[in-house]
Amino acid sequence: MTDDWNGWRAATERALYGPDGFFVREAPAAHFRTSVHASPRYAAAVAELLRRVDAALDGPPELTFVDVGAGRGELLTGVLASAPAGLAERLRPVAVERAARPPGLDHRIEWTDKPPRGVTGLLFANEWLDNVPCEVAETDGDGVWRRVLVRTADGAERLGEHVEGEELEWLRRWWPLDDDHPEPGLRAEIGLPRDTAWRDAVQTVADGLAVAVDYAHARDDRPLFGTLTAYRDGRTARPVPDGSRDLTAHVALDACAAHAGGGASLSQRDALRALGVDGRRPPQELARRDPAGYLRALSHAGEAAELLDPAGLGAHTWLLCPQGRLQHHALLAPPG
Repeated sequence: MTDDWNGWRAATERALYGPDGFFVREAPAAHFRTSVHASPRYAAAVAELLRRVDAALDGPPELTFVDVGAGRGELLTGVLASAPAGLAERLRPVAVERAARPPGLDHRIEWTDKPPRGVTGLLFANEWLDNVPCEVAETDGDGVWRRVLVRTADGAERLGEHVEGEELEWLRRWWPLDDDHPEPGLRAEIGLPRDTAWRDAVQTVADGLAVAVDYAHARDDRPLFGTLTAYRDGRTARPVPDGSRDLTAHVALDACAAHAGGGASLSQRDALRALGVDGRRPPQELARRDPAGYLRALSHAGEAAELLDPAGLGAHTWLLCPQGRLQHHALLAPPG
């Protein structure tokens, strides 16, 4: 790492995915907790969604499940364990990840750095887009958007050139300023690279469903000072692009949806409840009849409650982009 000044997009790309980058070197689960790591109930819910996709496609001879940003293959492993036998026999599981294949991974799982094309099935991207590097912009003393430059060694920042061209157009459309003369120091993440990455991922699905799951915000409620942050050793940390920590920012999923041709959004809480995840405590009567069963059910309810927590993982947004024969299929209607 050097003392060079770069935009946040280039600095993050090198810090996360360079030859000695964070995600090339580190297991993500050692530094931050996603829904995949929180409970096997999550993989079971994704397996249920996969089963519904399979049924809507009339049980094709081969059903592909693509996990984009697969980490160490934890979600794929859980889905394979949860899928019904008849579906598992026809399933082609594909991990898309820039890190090397981990040792001991199930031999059925393909490992690649790009999604396969012509997919019939489900493409699922859990907390992937928040790690797609993008530029950060800040308003200067005249209220004009300027690119934020960052120093690799210590994360110090300074303002660079004015934001122009398609990046400025993106800000005007998707991160508009309410005031004609905004105060200095307002910040935004320019989501164009995420839009493009999601569009390209969706286009690999010929027949089926593409789902992105992430912390997100909408055009009418963008954060005033952006969301760029970092995680290291299970704690939030100051964003420094030196390769020692995860760098992440929430996603403008509404912009991603528009760039990919549309899609429907709902909260993780509603999505998982529609897939059968239930965080209610088991009845006390079960404790008298089957104490061991009660404790198991109580543990499952606790795990489910974490996934559904509206102040935590339940606040994730699910973006659903059906393709081909599933374009008008309601696979994941919110519970009534």
